[in-house]
Amino acid sequence: MQFRKAFAEPGRPHVIQAWPKTETECSPHPADQHVGRQIAIVRVQSDVSQAQLARSIGISFQQLQKYENAKNRVSASTLYEIASSLAVPVSRFFGGLPGNETDRDVPTLPVDGRIDFIASAEGRRLIEGLVQLHPRVRRRVSALVSALGKNWRLSTQSRRVERPPTPCRSRAG
Repeated sequence: MQFRKAFAEPGRPHVIQAWPKTETECSPHPADQHVGRQIAIVRVQSDVSQAQLARSIGISFQQLQKYENAKNRVSASTLYEIASSLAVPVSRFFGGLPGNETDRDVPTLPVDGRIDFIASAEGRRLIEGLVQLHPRVRRRVSALVSALGKNWRLSTQSRRVERPPTPCRSRAG
């Protein structure tokens, strides 16, 4: 690839080489990963879907997915909008970030299985499929899945409950 610079000497083109980026240059910065993870954690704990949050701040849910997975960096203004929409301080997304130890007043919340599922290929496919449904159908599917989950939890809990032993009847003879 050759480019002539405007300030180059006449008759002497400058060559600019474009080298492929190394793996470390392509991988997301740890701070971007941390902030994205925190956005996902706060969103899930606030019981807000990606589509709802994205709509409230005026971006696509795919773009929000990219922020949460650190595929794209979140600008300061977008992070401010996300924090406002989720009713948390912006500093909440930086709590627990290595090198940010002075921010002790912002508790970091534990990651639960929902975040891992959402970040999985199966979770993304499910979300993408749900977003394509008509809102009324989506609500019904959501209610069905919720009922299935509740029934499954109840059935597993009832199997775990220890029942007192049945008293033995003595035979008087």
